[in-house]
Amino acid sequence: MKQNRSASTLEDRIELIRTEIEQVVRDRVEAIAKESPGVPKGVIRNLLIARAPSCACEQYLMLRRQA
Repeated sequence: MKQNRSASTLEDRIELIRTEIEQVVRDRVEAIAKESPGVPKGVIRNLLIARAPSCACEQYLMLRRQA
């Protein structure tokens, strides 16, 4: 039983981290969009994470290194 609780706790933490990462990406997109009127936010987002793997954690680390 403890193992299942640990997995659930880990899953909960992963979801929280992914939510935080998504907010970091959204904030960065918003900041760039303010400086780039007319550029769709979806395009900005794609350009931000195009070189990052699909893993949200790697995307976050890449964005932090660029900051």
